[in-house]
Amino acid sequence: MSAENKVEEVQQKVESLEIKKDQQQPKQAKKSKDKKAKVSGGLFANTYLSPESEFIAKRDEKFNEILNRYNAEIAAKPRHAIKIELKDGNLVDAKAWETSPMDIAKEVINTTFAEKQCISKVNGELWDLERPFEASQDGEVLKLEFFDFNTDEGKRVFWHSSAHVLGESCECHTGAHISHGPPTDDGFFYDFAIKDSWDTENPGLPVSQADFAPLEQIAQDVVKQKQKFERLVMTKEELLEMFKYSKYKTHFISSKIADGESTTVYKCGKLIDLCIGPHIPHTGKIKCFKLLKNSSCYLWGDSNNESLQRVYGVSFPDKKLMKEHMKFLEEAALRDHRKIGREQELFMFNEMSPGSAFWLPHGTRIYNTLTSMMREQYVKRGYQEVITPNMYNSKLWETSGHWNHYKENMFTFEVEKESFGLKPMNCPGHCVMFKSRERSYRELPWRVADFGVIHRNEFSGALSGLTRVRRFQQDDAHIFCMESQIETEIAGIFDFLKYVYGVFDFEFKMELSTRPEKYVGDLETWNGAEAKLQSALEKSGADWEINPGDGAFYGPKIDIMISDALKRWHQCATIQLDFQLPNRFDLNFKSNNSDGYERPVMIHRAILGSVERMTAILTEHFAGKWPFWLSPRQVLIVPVGVGYQDYAKELTEILVSQNIYADVDLTGETLPKKVRNGQMLKYNFIFIVGHAEAEERSVNIRNRDVLEEQGKNATVKFDVVLEQLKKLKSDRRNDNLLI
Repeated sequence: MSAENKVEEVQQKVESLEIKKDQQQPKQAKKSKDKKAKVSGGLFANTYLSPESEFIAKRDEKFNEILNRYNAEIAAKPRHAIKIELKDGNLVDAKAWETSPMDIAKEVINTTFAEKQCISKVNGELWDLERPFEASQDGEVLKLEFFDFNTDEGKRVFWHSSAHVLGESCECHTGAHISHGPPTDDGFFYDFAIKDSWDTENPGLPVSQADFAPLEQIAQDVVKQKQKFERLVMTKEELLEMFKYSKYKTHFISSKIADGESTTVYKCGKLIDLCIGPHIPHTGKIKCFKLLKNSSCYLWGDSNNESLQRVYGVSFPDKKLMKEHMKFLEEAALRDHRKIGREQELFMFNEMSPGSAFWLPHGTRIYNTLTSMMREQYVKRGYQEVITPNMYNSKLWETSGHWNHYKENMFTFEVEKESFGLKPMNCPGHCVMFKSRERSYRELPWRVADFGVIHRNEFSGALSGLTRVRRFQQDDAHIFCMESQIETEIAGIFDFLKYVYGVFDFEFKMELSTRPEKYVGDLETWNGAEAKLQSALEKSGADWEINPGDGAFYGPKIDIMISDALKRWHQCATIQLDFQLPNRFDLNFKSNNSDGYERPVMIHRAILGSVERMTAILTEHFAGKWPFWLSPRQVLIVPVGVGYQDYAKELTEILVSQNIYADVDLTGETLPKKVRNGQMLKYNFIFIVGHAEAEERSVNIRNRDVLEEQGKNATVKFDVVLEQLKKLKSDRRNDNLLI
């Protein structure tokens, strides 16, 4: 039977949704103390929907029917004698289709160790702890690894399993049709619609934070029940039958799973969801579960699809970690660059241009200071700055390969019956420049830098302050060089980024991202490019690791992650080795060998990355307390009375003439109020001037970062302070001390 015919068999709409105002309430449970009768204060009167949605029981019945058959098949598998290799190299006897990683953890290591584990890997593949090993013959050796919550692998699986708990809560509380619920870098979310997903006329009900309490109550029940995560392999036809009630699942199965193929579902309690897993053994490992926020979103992140509800959460294996995380979230909220941006009037956004920042005067000061620092280094390090167009004919993007590999992320339009696109990156334009005339080996390396405006068509739901925008600028540069110059140039880039990140006191780590699934060029060229980068990393002496399959489609890359004041990691800098674009644009230079020509290698390089995103990171890193050299408000001069305003204005003019951002407060506010206003705006220094200061040509200084200097201090000659300020700025120090 085809998928379309199966869709026609979809059950009737879920009955008796308990909506407070517009629909009649279902009968209350008999006992008022029963959790099912507990008033939630949200959309629904009861914690548990009563009666529960019909699809839950039907789905469960189908699962059990297939599970019995699947278990019988597994029981008939031959129990081959195999060896399990542990991390320390020891070999342990096991039986295929019978022994599980959990058995090894408990029996060979110890029970305490086993209880802490979230997931395992078998021959590099993530593997459920209670899923038996698989083998086709005696004597096979399988490599086994374990991962607890403190590892990236363990944490992601833990949060993925927690997302399933949230999905179960949504179904049991609202009768929702769920879409998908992945782990994120700091928790998990689930997308769903509170309606029959096949009803295109019904927009569904919006969830709110008033619904969090009943959802969390159900989650707590699920945790207490220690519901096991059960894995089951199902055919496409079986999946279509099981999930025919859901338009979201039906569409996904029909479009993503080929005819005749199978995939897996996972069951925990009442929830059964399409999922490749793996998962923690049971829900009892989740000791703390909390919902954090909600929003609307588009189905599968595509603005052409319908709008769904999204709820975010976080969970931990112990209460101490949850307490620490909530404290971290409080601090992160205080440092949020969107909040500080509003308070300090740095930038703004407007619906007339979604995803494009309006840089206000003080924010522009920060922006220009960052780019000026890079330009200063460009002169010292042999880069030449260029300016390139914002839009190009589609023929350019076809040559570069972006039209086939990146078009959906571009803004494209028609001009005089020709297709054009706003540039999402600068590299093709630089190739055009390189090819504009004959080049000689004597000109190489040619280091070309570009702060050109870039546009990328991000989904509206993905836009987030300055960290995810549609219009931005990068400290973008491309180095055209000979193959023999690659390692020297990369070493120079390493030195460059060490300088820049040192200025900000950032720690950093590096990853070598290798060939992705979709790539252009031949395998031999890719292998050579990856070997060159690996060699440069090894010679650098820095710590690095391999990130397989995450390279750009045109070449491998080195991604540099920086750690901010809250120990969060951000990917900003990138070094990408590209043998493909020079081939696609047929670039060449005159060789030093007779009259021949050679193909240059192209190195893509950014250190700040997006200036917008780096500004967001720096705002949160410094919590809005900008180091003097980068600060948009460096000095505020406050006269104690009207009679000293002329002196205050004179000092302000001198500071401004020395390229110091200085302001004078001539308002009628009281002195304490003026000082407080300056402190709220995070001026690095507040100079108080009165009779003594005017007579001595001195200032009374209050240093933002020195608590002991917030009262009246000894006066300091202005000429001395001016030289100290100029040195503090030129040194790009972050200590805010006048020395």
